[in-house]
Amino acid sequence: MGKTIRQVTFELLRQLNITTVFGNPGSTEETFLKNFPADFRYIQTLHESSAVAAADGYAQSTRNVALVNVHTSAGLSNAMSNILTAYMNRTPLIITAGNQTRDMLLIEPWLTNIKPETLPEPWVKWSYQPVRAEDVPAAFMRAYAMALQPPAGPVFLSIPLDDWDKPAEADAAVVRSVSHRISADPVRMREFAQSVSGAKNPVLIYGSSLARGEGWEAGIRLTEKLNIPVYSAPASERPPFPESHPLYAGGLPFAMKPLSDKLAGHDVALIIGAPVFRYYPYVAGDYIPPGLRLLHITDDPQEAGRAPVGDSLLCDAVLAVEQLTELVSARPALATAVSKQPHGMAPHPAAPEAASDGLLSASQLFRAVRSAMPE
Repeated sequence: MGKTIRQVTFELLRQLNITTVFGNPGSTEETFLKNFPADFRYIQTLHESSAVAAADGYAQSTRNVALVNVHTSAGLSNAMSNILTAYMNRTPLIITAGNQTRDMLLIEPWLTNIKPETLPEPWVKWSYQPVRAEDVPAAFMRAYAMALQPPAGPVFLSIPLDDWDKPAEADAAVVRSVSHRISADPVRMREFAQSVSGAKNPVLIYGSSLARGEGWEAGIRLTEKLNIPVYSAPASERPPFPESHPLYAGGLPFAMKPLSDKLAGHDVALIIGAPVFRYYPYVAGDYIPPGLRLLHITDDPQEAGRAPVGDSLLCDAVLAVEQLTELVSARPALATAVSKQPHGMAPHPAAPEAASDGLLSASQLFRAVRSAMPE
C-alpha cells in the first residue's frame, strides 16, 4: 500500500528541517494533526496572530523557514496583522490553513475559505490552493523555495481537509535546495566602489538586511576602511550597526524634507539593505539634497524598482559590503567627530532602581528576561 499525502508531506518537512509547527487549529485542520509524528512538535497559541508572531521570532533565530497552521478563513483573518509584520520583517514563513472538503467547495458550506489565494494578499509572496490533493507535497516544496529566496517572506497554502488521507502519487516528494543569497554585477559594483572612493564627502546608510545576514562585523570593516559616517535607514526593523560605534551618526528621519536636510553637504550616499526610503509623515521636500548622488544596493527587485531616486544594484547586503570592502580605497580618519543625533534608533538608558510600589519598569523586565536566556 502506498503512502498518504500526509505521510509524504511530513517526510518532506522533515528533510527541510521544519519539525516545529506553530498554530491555533480548528476542525478543518484536524486531518492535518491526525497521527501527528512523534518527532514533530506543535506549539499551540491562544490566537492566530500570536502563532505567526512566535513563528516569526523562531524563524529569525533559527534562520530557517517556520511553519504556521491556522483555521480556514477566520483564523487566517485573525493572523493578518502579524503576517503583515512578517512580510515587512522579510521572515520566511509557510502559513497553512485548512479548507472545506473538496467535494463541497462548489456550494460553499460552513467554514469554506471562499477565495483562499486572495485573502492574505498582498502581504504574502505567494498564495495557493493546490488544484489536486496529489499536488500538496510539491506545493510545500515550492512554498519553501518561495519563502526563503530573496527577498524572503511569508507564503500561504490552503489545504482542503480531505486531502491529507488521500494516496500520494509517489512514496517521496521531490526535495530541492535553493540559494538565499544573490551576488552583484561585478562591473556595476566596481562603478559603485569608484564613486564612493572618489567622493569628497560620502556617507553610508545601512538597513535591516545587513542585520538579518549577520553582517555587523562586515559593516564595521567597510565603515572603518572608508572612515565615513554611517546612518541607520529610516524605520529599520532591526539595528544594522552598533549604536556605540564612533562613526555611527544615528537613524535617518522618517520624512522627506528632514531626511534630505540631514544628508545635505554629502556628495555620494550609499544605502545598503534598505528601501529608498521608508517614510511615514508627509513633510514636503526633495527626496535628496541637490548635488547628492544616491547609490542603492538591495536584494529586492521591487524595492529597486519603486525607488524614486538613485542608481540601484541587486545584491545580498552582506555580500555587497564584503565586496565593497575589497574594492574601495581607504580614507584617512575624520578630522572632526561624527555629529550624532540625540540618540540612536532607540535610547538605551540605564535601568532605574525598583519603584517603591514594587512594579517593574519595562527595562527591568527585559533585563530579567535577558538574564534568564541561554547564550
